[in-house]
Amino acid sequence: MELITQVVERQRAAFLRDGPPPLALRIEHLKALEWQVRKHRDRMAEVLSEDFGNRSRHETLLAETLATVMSLRHARKHLARWMRPRNSPLNRLQHPFARAEIHYQPLGVVGIMAPWNYPFQLALVPLGQALAAGNRVVLKPSELTPGASALLATMLSEIFDDDRVAVIQGGPEVASAFSRQRFDHLMFTGSTATGRRVMMAAAENLVPVTLELGGKSPVIIGDDYDLDRAAGSIALGKMLNAGQTCIAPDYVFVPDGKVDQFGRALSLQIMRMYPTLADNPDYTSIVADRHFDRVKGLVDDARAKGARIETINPGAENLGNQRKIAPTLIFDATDDMKVMQEEIFGPVLPVKTYGALDEAIDYINAHDRPLALYHFSNDAAAQRKVIERTTAGGMTVNDTLLHVAVDDLPFGGVGPSGMGAYHGETGFRTFSHAKSVLRQSKINLGGALRPPFGARLEKIAAMLIGR
Repeated sequence: MELITQVVERQRAAFLRDGPPPLALRIEHLKALEWQVRKHRDRMAEVLSEDFGNRSRHETLLAETLATVMSLRHARKHLARWMRPRNSPLNRLQHPFARAEIHYQPLGVVGIMAPWNYPFQLALVPLGQALAAGNRVVLKPSELTPGASALLATMLSEIFDDDRVAVIQGGPEVASAFSRQRFDHLMFTGSTATGRRVMMAAAENLVPVTLELGGKSPVIIGDDYDLDRAAGSIALGKMLNAGQTCIAPDYVFVPDGKVDQFGRALSLQIMRMYPTLADNPDYTSIVADRHFDRVKGLVDDARAKGARIETINPGAENLGNQRKIAPTLIFDATDDMKVMQEEIFGPVLPVKTYGALDEAIDYINAHDRPLALYHFSNDAAAQRKVIERTTAGGMTVNDTLLHVAVDDLPFGGVGPSGMGAYHGETGFRTFSHAKSVLRQSKINLGGALRPPFGARLEKIAAMLIGR
């Protein structure tokens, strides 16, 4: 683990030696990174399919390649404005001739711990934003997608020296040592349980953290909303990457009396998307045996505790040993079932019912704050009520997932679903230090506040405070 420390200290020495990179160099870094993503896009899809057993090439194209390229281009377009010092308003009675500014400086050396579910996007997007902010970066990708990790190392080493960007590969022991390094900032994307351990390790060196975690992201379907239309959006949000998405819908609230209608609508939408499963290249596998067994175990536990299980397998196929799980609906789910206690991270969706909207809101508020929340309704008052009375990292109204694709919106969790945010200008700020600068004028009235004190100070204080 000494190697990690050496890399961090080498980057710190280079940062102190060279100082903050100018705009032109940062733009060059972002262009080079985008070029590598475009150059390697076919190989990215190939290695991810190998890592997963099967990963849809088109899902990789959309959620990894396109998402990363769009983020890098957005940063390039706006970086000059983000870097510009900002004037801050002053109380002219207190500082009549001074000028206040905020300067954004790079933090120094940033550590990024990326997950396995979107190993390119969730490594390269924060990397691009850290570089846009002028930092050096040490990246630790997941050991669960070794092909993607090796390709990331190759892609980045072709365009950056390791005193600018370095990739550290390895398993849990390496990750533990990585999270204990003396970074200037550490970003982690992964589970809430692991995020707690990362935060504790970072605290040893008082390293500030950004934690992008997860949780159970709920969906509320309003009584006024078309169920077929909602089902189409929910099917896409849930089935992308076979549900292995941190903001995937994790359970759905359906109005009383409409549960069977919703079940039929969702099943139909899923069958249209995936008429077959076993040999369908669009239907992604679960990443590893341990995760496959865990998701299957959630379904088995729900069945044993009285839930009604509906499996959507249009061709009644035997999925064999491909680690593919057929889309599964769980009705009559209760809180004593593990599927309502753990983030699912698979193509399994519990369906619950509610009467008044307040029932769904109260249920959500009684549980950990989620990373995402989805509400389907055309009623502006109902939309406003859900937005105002629930707390979630982010929200999409009348669709799923899409708020994450808006570069100008901050992306992050709240409470157990995360800490801090990134994307767009928010990401630039996350990886920057906002330095306060006061420029005092030659006309400086500060002398009036110096001892010896007396009537003059009394008059000044009375004028500023009021009588």
